[in-house]
Amino acid sequence: MAGGSGGFPSRSVWRRPELRWVDVLVAAALVAGLYGLLRLAPSLDAPFLPDQAPATVSTDLSNLPFYAVRSLLRMFVALFASVLFTFVYASAAARMRRAEKVLLPILDVLQSVPILGFLSITVTAFINLFPGSTLGLECASVFAIFTSMAWNMTFAFYYSLVSQPRELDEAARVMRLTKWQRFWRLDVPSGMIPLVWNGMMSFGGAWFFLAASESISVLNHRYALPGIGSYAATAIGNGDLGQVGIAIGVMVVMVIGVNVLFWRPMTAWSERFRVEESESADRPRSVVLDLLRRSSLPELAARPLRPLGPALDRAMRVFGLAEHPLARPAARERTGDVFFAGAVAVVVVFGAWKAFDYVHTTVGLGEFGHAFALGAVTFARVLVLLVAATAVWVPIGVWIGMNPRVTRFAQPAVQVLASFPANFLFPFATAAFVALGISLDLGAVLLMALGAQWYILFNVVAGASAIPSDLREAMTGFQVRGRLRWRAFVLPAIFPYYVTGGITAAGGAWNASIVAEVVDYGSHHLTATGLGSYIAEATGTGAFPQILVGVSVMSVYVVALNRLLWRRLYRLSETRYAL
Repeated sequence: MAGGSGGFPSRSVWRRPELRWVDVLVAAALVAGLYGLLRLAPSLDAPFLPDQAPATVSTDLSNLPFYAVRSLLRMFVALFASVLFTFVYASAAARMRRAEKVLLPILDVLQSVPILGFLSITVTAFINLFPGSTLGLECASVFAIFTSMAWNMTFAFYYSLVSQPRELDEAARVMRLTKWQRFWRLDVPSGMIPLVWNGMMSFGGAWFFLAASESISVLNHRYALPGIGSYAATAIGNGDLGQVGIAIGVMVVMVIGVNVLFWRPMTAWSERFRVEESESADRPRSVVLDLLRRSSLPELAARPLRPLGPALDRAMRVFGLAEHPLARPAARERTGDVFFAGAVAVVVVFGAWKAFDYVHTTVGLGEFGHAFALGAVTFARVLVLLVAATAVWVPIGVWIGMNPRVTRFAQPAVQVLASFPANFLFPFATAAFVALGISLDLGAVLLMALGAQWYILFNVVAGASAIPSDLREAMTGFQVRGRLRWRAFVLPAIFPYYVTGGITAAGGAWNASIVAEVVDYGSHHLTATGLGSYIAEATGTGAFPQILVGVSVMSVYVVALNRLLWRRLYRLSETRYAL
């Protein structure tokens, strides 16, 4: 009989799985993570009185590990909230045609609103929502970080949904998948790669605003939450460059650690969802992901959750099948659109009228003219930054991306540079400006560039790396060199990636202007003329009319620049320069 003599199973069937060193390592990491969360939990709900809240944190070096973990927790909570928002908002915009005409413009405006514009409104609301508890301030900090992540991820997932092949849409309806099944079996897998890469870039950009979200100056009050950002802000206020250098060292370790332990495994794992005829020879690898795949603990942990999937599939059938009609009656479509657009227009016009009336009765409508003039100065700085960053980093990015050996070593360094919060370097730059007598009106361009230029370099490297090898060989075979090679081959190939980097860099530069046009270092307080300093000073003093005017004007500048320049270049890159 099978299974051994006497009809009994062999002893190997009953043998317990061997405990391997990989399982021990993964288990130890899980236990360490759970222990850290349990230790942090009491401090998240500590007593809090706004009038007695500390404006600074202790700069004792023994507190740095605790500060680093608190900052990481806020970053990952904001990332989780951004993923949930992305799934809901992008799906609604892609699947609901009438809602799409409103949701996308709203998202474009929200993307242009500066981070401090959200802080000035949300801090008081969250403190009142959780009276007497630090949880309100924690939520305000997480929300500020969320606003620096969510919009880019939502746009990326939305474009992946609307660009799905028609045959996949038809297959989902032929197989009678529910809307729930379609989302998890088609929508999420098809959008996973752009979601992961844009999530990594958004997470890196959020590091820049960590200090502003943990050391909050709003409504004539200053609140400081324990974190590496508030530690750096306190050291900057004290004028202690040594402590600022220590904070920079800790941040470098944190950024590299997150990239190695989280984003590198995520990018390698997301490659399983790539749809291509042949497997790439240069697929990203991750030691952490290899360890998790070799360990049996993830499978054991997921085993009790497996029956949950079919149960949810059955429960979600109440929302109907994944029917997504490709055509609708024109008369019904026009009638519904007119009604919906009219209702939205009424709400928008009423809100704008109330806002203008509020400004008119407080500071007067002439404040808009003053803000637009300041915005023109900041706009000039943004243009100078973009031109300089393009001239410097496009050739370097092409050289890195078109040399595989250089890419293997340089691309991780570029990711770290793009993720590093450049405002931690502001004190050193400010000390140099004071020593050399350089005005912040000129120095602000450099400070803005420290946080925004890397997006251009990162995307150009990605574009040059993605150029098919057969095209490179063809250019080499035809001996196309010099200016002709750049004009006919290199620049058209990287153009779509450059546009993406330019949009991100321009948006980052506008937001960076708020912290770059007003700089404090010890006893030195430097201010540059511009819209960023206007918003920062209004936020610090709690001048709501000026906050409303400044945020509205900056939104107009950003949206107008996107619509008049970047969107047109984006369409050009899709229609003419897409490979």
